Amino acid sequence: MIKETSLPEFKAGGTMRVARMHEIGAPLQIDTLPIPQPGPTDVIVAVKACNVVPNLRNILTHWPAWHPEMPLPALPASFGLDAAGVVAAVGNSVHAFRPGQRVYVNPATGCGGCRYCRSGDILNCDSFTYRGYFGRGPATPGIFKQYPFGGLSEFVVAPQACLVTLPETLKFEEAARFGYLGTGYGALRKADVRPGSTVLINGIGGTLGVNTTMMALAMGASKILGTGRRQAPLDRVKRLAPERIEVLSVQDSGVSIRDWALSLTDGYGVDAVVDTLPPKTPAESTMAAMRAMRTGGRTVLPGGMSEALTLDPFWGLAKNAYLIGSRWFTVAEGQDMATMAAAGTLDLRLLDHKRFGLDDVNQAISAAAEADSGFTNIVVLPSVS
Repeated sequence: MIKETSLPEFKAGGTMRVARMHEIGAPLQIDTLPIPQPGPTDVIVAVKACNVVPNLRNILTHWPAWHPEMPLPALPASFGLDAAGVVAAVGNSVHAFRPGQRVYVNPATGCGGCRYCRSGDILNCDSFTYRGYFGRGPATPGIFKQYPFGGLSEFVVAPQACLVTLPETLKFEEAARFGYLGTGYGALRKADVRPGSTVLINGIGGTLGVNTTMMALAMGASKILGTGRRQAPLDRVKRLAPERIEVLSVQDSGVSIRDWALSLTDGYGVDAVVDTLPPKTPAESTMAAMRAMRTGGRTVLPGGMSEALTLDPFWGLAKNAYLIGSRWFTVAEGQDMATMAAAGTLDLRLLDHKRFGLDDVNQAISAAAEADSGFTNIVVLPSVS
């Protein structure tokens, strides 16, 4: 049983509780630290909910060995990607936000000075960094130093440009799922999915697959084909919109994804494939879905499948095919999702929330890694005990 408590008051010289890793592979510890002060264009957010992604356990135990080129914050390190909460304080050059506003904090951060950042395209910054997670370039250590706290803490400091305002109707636990929803939304936009589109979501029963399906429904896709292994998760996804969703168990059906998709699209194939398969998945699983594209179709890769694809360049030429990588999502796309939720076209009420207090953060990390349903939403609530 978790019990609601009040967050500590924000004040100069005050303290907060933070879950931090002191040693790679060791459990997170709860430390008491000074509450950060905002820079001129920063905000302080009192965290009400932070999603725990299944991959966080890999980040905490294996990441330096697996991906030394993608640095973690310096130890002792604070983590937590998807924080939602209430603005507690603002810097003296912040004019659009005020204490008390409900917000989601997009963790995506660029170096701020490269040509991509200066054009507002931080997702293509060579030092693109997820605050509270890991980074990808030479400016990453400096970004972590400036913004040292992830969402598994009572307060975070973040640039004002990273905030998404939330409607009153959206629960903080639901907003904390924006990371997965936004990853799917960004991929669907790259795939040019719109009302009337047909889209195949490869791995539809997983966490990213379920959230991408929710976004495809909200965006008006007319037909969503979903593939997976186990029938029970597939059936649950189909129940989201039985008249628009068709599912196929690649384990049990004995039918190729291509032939199945052609039979449901008058022989054309799908407009778009969004591959949401996780790491360690065989490359052939992605290739099988790509073959279901129509001529001129698009395959977008927001998932974690890491094996080399066995592409035939002439097939790509003959199909006039597009293959597009996709990472994360912009603040503008996050605001789109908040607007969809307010309008009711994006319905997050079907998520299964499992709530943990900050003291139980290690149990939350294990629960996320072991969750067997893409509808499960593991959240840490720093204001409960």
